[in-house]
Amino acid sequence: MKKNFAVLGLGRFGESVVRTLYETHQDVLAVDIKEDRVRALMDVSTQTLIADTQDEEVLRSLNIDTFDYVVIGIGNNMEASILTTLLAKELGAKNVIAKAETDAQGRVLKRVGADKVVFPERDMGHGVVRKLLSNHILNFIDLSDKYTLAEIEITDPTFTNQNLIELDLRRRFDLTVIAINHGHEINVSPQPTDIVKLHDIIAVVGPIKNVEALDEALKK
Repeated sequence: MKKNFAVLGLGRFGESVVRTLYETHQDVLAVDIKEDRVRALMDVSTQTLIADTQDEEVLRSLNIDTFDYVVIGIGNNMEASILTTLLAKELGAKNVIAKAETDAQGRVLKRVGADKVVFPERDMGHGVVRKLLSNHILNFIDLSDKYTLAEIEITDPTFTNQNLIELDLRRRFDLTVIAINHGHEINVSPQPTDIVKLHDIIAVVGPIKNVEALDEALKK
């Protein structure tokens, strides 16, 4: 389902969000105070605007309350980020996602109304380290501070040629298998009797620490 987004602040994070939304055919308004940033995204945005989002009248004229999501990508100017977030919420924005560069900035953004705060640089660093330290985790998406969705390659023969009932990952690791990738075949609704084979990639959902425990339990 197509949704509409306002992306306020077009640095590296904001630009990446705009381009990704464009690739998924969403409606995107891209706004920044710098003309060169706006012009660079004219061909991948539904609308663009050169404006200062710290100006209440600018946000009011955009009908900021009508967007499904407002993404505030202003990270290196704390004052502008906080004021834009505050004004967007005061004008009725429903779902405000704000970028922060420090924990202190993140706490302030939450206090002034941000529905979600993201830390792209910090999370990227955590992600790189987690992949480097893991033996079998290919990809993951953290759903919260405690839960993740991860793709894990099964390279341990003791975990193969068994069905999901026999593997019993729910009891052993409190993990739910939501897909099995076998070669070019992807089973997105695995049954309890489906077999896991060597080098299959399973997608699991559960606590981050339990995914890491499964990774450790699998032999290299």
